[in-house]
Amino acid sequence: MRPSHIALAFLVAIIWGVNFVSIKLALTGFPPILLTALRFALAALPALFIARPAGIGWKQLATVSTFLFTGHYVFLFMGIDQGMAPGLASIVLQCQAFMTMLIAAGMLGERPRPQQLLGAGVAGVGLLVTATTVGLDVTWIGFGLTLLAAASWAMGNVLMRQLPPSPTLPLMVWLSVVPPLPVFTLSLLFEGPERVAAALTGVTWTAGLALLYIVVLSTLVGFGIWGMLLREYKASLVAPFSLLVPVTGTVAAHFAFGETFGPMRLTGMALLFAGIVITILPWRKVRPAVA
Repeated sequence: MRPSHIALAFLVAIIWGVNFVSIKLALTGFPPILLTALRFALAALPALFIARPAGIGWKQLATVSTFLFTGHYVFLFMGIDQGMAPGLASIVLQCQAFMTMLIAAGMLGERPRPQQLLGAGVAGVGLLVTATTVGLDVTWIGFGLTLLAAASWAMGNVLMRQLPPSPTLPLMVWLSVVPPLPVFTLSLLFEGPERVAAALTGVTWTAGLALLYIVVLSTLVGFGIWGMLLREYKASLVAPFSLLVPVTGTVAAHFAFGETFGPMRLTGMALLFAGIVITILPWRKVRPAVA
């Protein structure tokens, strides 16, 4: 990769890691379901100027977006709102990597390689170890909602693989067109018109700027750069940079909120991270030299 593109890949990892801090700050002014609706309403605005990707119908957009965007972010935002630590969320959410593998095995008949099964096993042990620390500074409901976010993201990954090849940024923009109205309706039903109105009329600088960070930097800039890199290089070369996201996420949460990790949680997070590394990174078979 060219040095400038390596720098851009690192930049995206930093943007997406700091995004977990931004979510926590945005939730100080917006309830989680409303925040999801606003995020995608703003992210969908470029659809006024960008054509819908060719060969992708509304039914396909709605199906993929329901899992990749709606379920993913409603559960994630609710999880952090209900007591999931942002730094820990950045690690646990990456369970989507081996969840995607398991769902693809069931839906697409793809047989996992031994390396992937090993990675899933290590990550599963890490998840169990991490779960033993729930109840100290992290709630069970927040932890569970974050796992549901990872599962929804994984299902969205599998469904998106069935779409025709499309440029990443236009696809992300048009997938963002789907959630705003139904999610805003859910917000009115579950969070109440009074709470929604109070949030919309009393926006603070902190929550407003955090929302703009989530929309502009994390969604449009982040996915725009990521899509460009995937068009320039093989996915196996680009994807490993995503492993930096939980690293930057935990560091950002530590500096922003003083989030700390005890020995047991650090062990669980390290096992989770190791399992994801084993699952994602390409491992070449060592062939014996031919005399």
